[in-house]
Amino acid sequence: MTPRKAFSTTLGFCILLISSSTFQAFAQTVMPLYPDKIPNSIHVPDEETNVDQIARKVSRPTLTVYLPPASAATGAAVIVCPGGGYGVLVMEREGHQVAKALNKAGIAAMVLKYRLPEDKIMSDKSLGPLQDAQQAIKTVREQAEKWKINPAKIGIMGFSAGGHLAATAGTHYDSTFIANPMKTSLRPDFMILVYPVISLMDIIGHKGSSSNLLGKTPTKEKLKYFSNELQVTKSTPPTFLTHAGDDTVVPVSNSIQFYEALNGVGIPADMHIYSKGEHGYLKTPAFSEWFGRCLHWMKVNEFLPSK
Repeated sequence: MTPRKAFSTTLGFCILLISSSTFQAFAQTVMPLYPDKIPNSIHVPDEETNVDQIARKVSRPTLTVYLPPASAATGAAVIVCPGGGYGVLVMEREGHQVAKALNKAGIAAMVLKYRLPEDKIMSDKSLGPLQDAQQAIKTVREQAEKWKINPAKIGIMGFSAGGHLAATAGTHYDSTFIANPMKTSLRPDFMILVYPVISLMDIIGHKGSSSNLLGKTPTKEKLKYFSNELQVTKSTPPTFLTHAGDDTVVPVSNSIQFYEALNGVGIPADMHIYSKGEHGYLKTPAFSEWFGRCLHWMKVNEFLPSK
């Protein structure tokens, strides 16, 4: 091995160790989402890959639990659903980094690595992600005392297609798709939706998410069922929405129509639209900008202490 290659290998190994130790300092627990058999699952070899914190072919869902220091804990908790069009999961940028920021604000965070819909791993791929979101809400609520969480302040947060999953959990909680012998409430107390896919209808829907979740030729009934702007009721949780007007991947109309549906039945909702940001907020707005507005909304709606 040449000195240059040896140096490169050593440096890469050191960076890996530093990254790993930093991650471990924040990650409290990584746990299987289901203690026993995974529902709606076809047993196949685990083919999951994770390159550059992008997870693919997820068939074994997990929950990574981040707890803030007891002295800073507010009692609020947020389940974080990374995006990726139901084809991949952006685990670091839309998962673990967000969980760490939530912890700094005294909020417990749980990053959900949900199953990515695929016919060969699920009997009904359209229900797998929703089952995982419901199981995550159930788990957090049932562990609330252990994790020092207020069971009435458990929210769900999602980015892009993860926003679709979060919104689906918030609009379909009264349909139970998992075993729930204790009749634990599956309703999130609030939703935080960041450049979310809301609709799967042809006009504004995200075709990639729709195809991955429902297949290439879904029925009209399926499209309507999973188009969450059509599923809002007076008991839908309060919601924070943020989106960019120049988003060419997921049109801002997704957030606007969901906000209008919420507002139409009197659900408290904030919507912050930026003229620039595209999909993913890669350059603007800064994380602190939209996240600060999110924390303000949580305080105004009494999910966080005002001081």
